[in-house]
Amino acid sequence: MPDRPDLAAMTVPLTRALIAAETPILREHGLSMWAYAVLLGLDDRPVRTQAALAESIGADKTRIIRVLDDLQRRGLIERSPDPGDRRVRLLSITPEGRRVRDGARAGIRRMEEALLARLPAGDREAFLRALRVLSALDQVNPIEP
Repeated sequence: MPDRPDLAAMTVPLTRALIAAETPILREHGLSMWAYAVLLGLDDRPVRTQAALAESIGADKTRIIRVLDDLQRRGLIERSPDPGDRRVRLLSITPEGRRVRDGARAGIRRMEEALLARLPAGDREAFLRALRVLSALDQVNPIEP
């Protein structure tokens, strides 16, 4: 097997470049990375608790409160008491939140398409398939040597 850099050594620069390219797009839509992650996490699914959302997007549940407060203040999400447990806050994305999320996502997808256009079509599809498989790894399904 030919020698190659470690996977992290190859993916970290790509991740940094993607974050740098996404930041101005998100800023144009008035979003931080965490705000965008929240809007994507809520997507069009049923309402979720703050703790469940934080876990699903990999955020600290106490630190995400500020992001949720800002999104609610701007009318992008709604938080309401759970009728079954008034201590729990249920989250949902508003139509305006969907509009902002979709606009940011469209800008990010255009940037990604420009990046992926550097690859031949077959390599592009294989790369995306491989990323889907590898990105499904998480703490429930850890990497085993």
